[in-house]
Amino acid sequence: MLKYLGMNELFKHFIFTKHSNIVFTHSLITPMSVFSKFFNKERKEDLDKGLEKTKTGFFENISRAVAGKSKIDDEVLDNLEEVLIASDVGVETTIKIIERIEARVSRDKYVNTSELNEILRDEIVLMFAENNTEDLEDYNLPSESRPCVILVVGVNGVGKTTTIGKLASQYHNKGLYVVLGAADTFRAAAVDQLKIWSERVGCDFYSKGMNTDPAAVAYEAVKYGEKRGAGVVIIDTAGRLHTKVGLMNELSKINRSIGKALDGAPHEVLLVLDASTGQNAVEQAKHFTKATDVTALALTKLDGTAKGGVVIGITDEFKIPIKYIGVGEQINHLQIFNKREFVDSFFKR
Repeated sequence: MLKYLGMNELFKHFIFTKHSNIVFTHSLITPMSVFSKFFNKERKEDLDKGLEKTKTGFFENISRAVAGKSKIDDEVLDNLEEVLIASDVGVETTIKIIERIEARVSRDKYVNTSELNEILRDEIVLMFAENNTEDLEDYNLPSESRPCVILVVGVNGVGKTTTIGKLASQYHNKGLYVVLGAADTFRAAAVDQLKIWSERVGCDFYSKGMNTDPAAVAYEAVKYGEKRGAGVVIIDTAGRLHTKVGLMNELSKINRSIGKALDGAPHEVLLVLDASTGQNAVEQAKHFTKATDVTALALTKLDGTAKGGVVIGITDEFKIPIKYIGVGEQINHLQIFNKREFVDSFFKR
C-alpha cells in the first residue's frame, strides 16, 4: 500500500507504483513551509476556500459510497465510479482511476474502506505526474524572448479579459513592461474593458478600436511592444463558440499573424476555461486544440462550483499543463497551479 506523506514530514520522498510493466517514479507532496515560499498562508487559505464546494460534495458522496462496508469490493468501486463522474472527473479518467484501484485491491487482497481517500489521493498525484503539468512556484514567463507574447483564447463568458488583467498585474508587479493588445474587436465594450484593466494595473495598451481586423491588431500589438522594449505582450481575442468553424479558423489566422510579427511567437497560447461548466469545458478544449496549438490552460471560477473534478479529467485527457486557476474575484485570486498544493487542499478535511 502506498503511504502518502503528511505536510509536516520529509521534504522529498519518492514512491514507485507499478502499472502493467511500467514503473512510475514521482514526488509526493512536500511540506508547504519548505518547498513553496510562493504559497504563503494567505494563498493557501484562498485555495482551500476556492475548492470548498467541490470537496464538500465529493466527500459526502464518498461517505455514502462506502456506507456499511469494511473493505473495498465491486459494489464500493461501482459507487465510487458514480461519485467521480458526478464530480466531473470525466468517464475515461474515471475508468482509468477505477482500474488502478482494482489492480491495487487485487494485489493487496484486502483493502479497508477507511483507506479509500488515501488511495484516491495517491492515484490523482500519479495522474498529474504522468502529464505535462509542472509544479510552478511563480508567475514566470514561458519564454526568454522579449517581448514574450501570450495569446489568450476561449469562448464567451469564461473570464478571458479578467484573467488577462490579473495576469498582467502579476507580471507588472515583477517589474516587467506589459502591453495588453485588444484583438477582441467584435464584442461591445471589449476594448474599453481591457483598457480599464491596463489603467488599473498600470501597464501599456494597444488598440485600433472596434470592427477592425483582429489579426492585424495582434500583429501591430506585437510590433508596438517590440519597439518599446516590452517584457511581455498579452493578446486578448474575441470569445468564440467552439462550434463556429469560421471563427475558429480566424483564430489560426491570428496565430500566424503574430508569428509573422515576431519569429517564434506566440510563445504561449493560453486557453481559458470556466470550471463551472464541467464536461463542457472538456468539449471546448477539444475544439480549440484543433484550431490552434494550445500550450497552457487556465481554469476560472473554481470557487463557485462543485465541478472542480474537471481539473483532474482535463489534464489527464489533453496532457496540456494547467497553469492558472481562478479561486476568487480579487486580483490576486488567479493562482499558479501547483499540483501538490491542489491535491493537498482537495483532500483537506
